[in-house]
Amino acid sequence: MEVRPTAQGRAAAGRVALLAVLLLPVCCREPPERLRYAIPEERGRGSLVGPLARDLGLSPANLPARKLRISPDGMKQPELVLEKSLDREKQRNHNLILTAVDGGDPVRSGTAQIKINVTDANDNAPVFTKEVYNVQLLENLPEGSLAFQVKATDSDEGTNAEITYSFSDISNRARQLFTLDSRTGDVKIKGSLDYEEGKHYEATVEGKDGGGLSAHAKVHIDILDVNDNAPTLSVLPILNPTPEDSVPSTVVAVINVRDRDSGDNGAVSCTIDGDLPFRLEPSSENTYKLILASALDREKVAAYNITITATDQGRPALLSSMALVLEVSDVNDNAPVFEEAAYSAYVAENNAAGAPVLRVLARDADAGANGRVSYWLAGGSGDAAAYVSVEARSGALYAQRSFDYEQCREFAVVVRAQDDGEPARSSTATVRVFVLDRNDNAPRVLWPAAEAEERVPGSAPALEPFEVVPRSAEAGYLVAKVVAVDADAGRNAWLSYELVQAAEPALFRVGLHSGEVRTARAVSERDAAKQRLVAVVKDHGQPALSATATLHVVLAESLQEALPELSERAAGAESPAELQFYLVLALALLSALFLLSVALAVLARLRRAGPPAVLRCLGAQRFSVAGAAFPADFYEGTLPYSYNLCVAPGRAVTEAAWLPPPLPSLPAEELLDGEPGGKRSPSSRAGAGERPANPDAPQVKV
Repeated sequence: MEVRPTAQGRAAAGRVALLAVLLLPVCCREPPERLRYAIPEERGRGSLVGPLARDLGLSPANLPARKLRISPDGMKQPELVLEKSLDREKQRNHNLILTAVDGGDPVRSGTAQIKINVTDANDNAPVFTKEVYNVQLLENLPEGSLAFQVKATDSDEGTNAEITYSFSDISNRARQLFTLDSRTGDVKIKGSLDYEEGKHYEATVEGKDGGGLSAHAKVHIDILDVNDNAPTLSVLPILNPTPEDSVPSTVVAVINVRDRDSGDNGAVSCTIDGDLPFRLEPSSENTYKLILASALDREKVAAYNITITATDQGRPALLSSMALVLEVSDVNDNAPVFEEAAYSAYVAENNAAGAPVLRVLARDADAGANGRVSYWLAGGSGDAAAYVSVEARSGALYAQRSFDYEQCREFAVVVRAQDDGEPARSSTATVRVFVLDRNDNAPRVLWPAAEAEERVPGSAPALEPFEVVPRSAEAGYLVAKVVAVDADAGRNAWLSYELVQAAEPALFRVGLHSGEVRTARAVSERDAAKQRLVAVVKDHGQPALSATATLHVVLAESLQEALPELSERAAGAESPAELQFYLVLALALLSALFLLSVALAVLARLRRAGPPAVLRCLGAQRFSVAGAAFPADFYEGTLPYSYNLCVAPGRAVTEAAWLPPPLPSLPAEELLDGEPGGKRSPSSRAGAGERPANPDAPQVKV
């Protein structure tokens, strides 16, 4: 058995070797095997790396059976041992190939891959980047700022490379001023540095890794003196806020400056930062005046943030600043300005009164009452003011009435915007309102003229317009043209024509957009002489509106030939309403005759049956001699009710009667014997005291 290093592990091939050389048959393991081992880098020469035979699946009992040669050292089970010491910092892993060769002919072999990972041992101490750190610090560094940083490295890994820092030798005063971060090595200031109290500090920093190895470095800290007293300022405002119409050279504020230092460190000069309409003028020792240098405009700048800086002449120079907010008060020097010089509004007709039309907006750059804007109408075209109104505060325009596109398509109004300043300022803008069309007008047929209104029954029918088409007309013959107009506009006025009713649908056609009525085929002798065509005219609005046109056509070669047809039509034509009236009247007459026949049959049956018993029990004196009260103009058959009347004893007559109102009365005999309308019937020719020929026979009147 031999070990062949791969390209990655050839450099360490001489350090790791197998003491046991085996000749394994090819049948031992056909596919290549992969073995992994981990060994600490501190292991010495001859240390066991891994039991190869066991990991390959071979036991000591199998070795003789497979005729394996055992190495001269007497080991019964081959093992991988360390031949040279390892260093993880130089090489972390080794890749080997174990090859087994048999003694046959031809020679056959098998391979197994071995990967050895070298684990770390804490064999390296930390190393600082510098043995001595020399640091210079300004005395005015704030607390918490980073003073300097110490840094050490360790070649190990894991916890063996984790370094913690600490002060091993430091004075109590320095410990109060500096703090060391144990993880990062940052040294920060935790106290106030003062050159006058301490100029130099020394300390020793220790760096220790996780395995206990450590290193040390010296730190020398020098404190540098600086100009650590900055000037101080105080401001006394005199005119704040300042009116925007103030004249230049107006004193706005007074500034006082102080510096506790002496000499050049105490000499102070003041400046104003930025390009501002102010300047500083020295007034006396350590005193300055803030003066207006140019005119102010509040609409451009409403307030100024003035930064006054005081600088001493120290090395380095110290400075301090103070901000003064100076407000500018407003005067009414701006008129309202509309967002647009001319506005356009589009409103569909038939709008509701009070509907919003448009909102105009004017802005005034002034403030307060000077910038508060109100609106009103200041004129317009014609009576445009009667169409809209404007809300004073919001500038919203509302419709005062419903617009009609057909009457007014556009109008203009002038809106004035005025502020509440003193004196007031104003401006105007023009608002043009365009009325949009809606499909609220149906097409109107100009030709043929609409049919006359329903005529009075019995009057002579009017002669309607007609068109004469010769029977020799071919297909495409122009019969007439339907002319229609629509008061709307745009698509709402686009008209289309369609033939909806015709006695001969295949004989005529109408142009979709022209309205021309033409013959669709040649006229034949079988076609009726009189033709009635109904065309519908429809617009393209949403929803679409339509109208109908009726065209009468006479198929004849000449006007003289067409006149007889027209006369017959005029004489015999009846409108559908008249026909319906006559039908209803005939039906009513038939119903009345039927009801009369039924009533006569019922009365005849009652007469043959005699008076009912209930009338006999009423007695003979049901009515007085004066008779029942019936109207003098009583007519039979005028009401749908019948009654049985009892009169004098022995004279029971079945009559058709009605309960009358209290009107002048007639004797019962006259009622029973009279004719309708006051005429006497033949049966009443006898005297009032005479009995009829057959007293028992019932008298029936209808």
